Amino acid sequence: MRRSQRRHRTVTAYWKDDTLVVLIPARMTRAEEKHWVAEMERKLQRAEPRRPASPKTSDEALLARCAVLSSKYLDGNAMPASVRWVQPMRTRWASCTPVDATIRVSDRLRKVPPWVLDYVLVHELAHLREPGHDAAFWALVQRYPKTERAMGYLEGLAAAAGWGIDTEC
Repeated sequence: MRRSQRRHRTVTAYWKDDTLVVLIPARMTRAEEKHWVAEMERKLQRAEPRRPASPKTSDEALLARCAVLSSKYLDGNAMPASVRWVQPMRTRWASCTPVDATIRVSDRLRKVPPWVLDYVLVHELAHLREPGHDAAFWALVQRYPKTERAMGYLEGLAAAAGWGIDTEC
């Protein structure tokens, strides 16, 4: 619930991940607030059913996604101890420390399509089995069917934004 001094008559609502956000005028009473929250929820449910939270919304969701990807593409043999979003990295999309099995993912990837994020996660998970970028490493990464496509997407994104990020890191 958000009250606004500038809002005078209109009530607006939208879904943010799996949370209903309702914007109302600050002068409304608690009874009016309660009425409008119920009304807007009913209206949004009819118009557009609530979407599940994006896999990109939390560190816990990233860790759960890694479990699925490891099972599907790496025989379940690459499970990180932790995965977390970090402030935008200057030269990488993500990084992995095999010694303590941690993965850090650049905040810049929050807005990419899920299949691109999946590629980055598979790439980092493969580092848990093969630390370098040798042939054995790339053989693991290539198990993800959209590897080439995702690399092209990231290369184009970095070039368009002028970020200078290496797709193979």
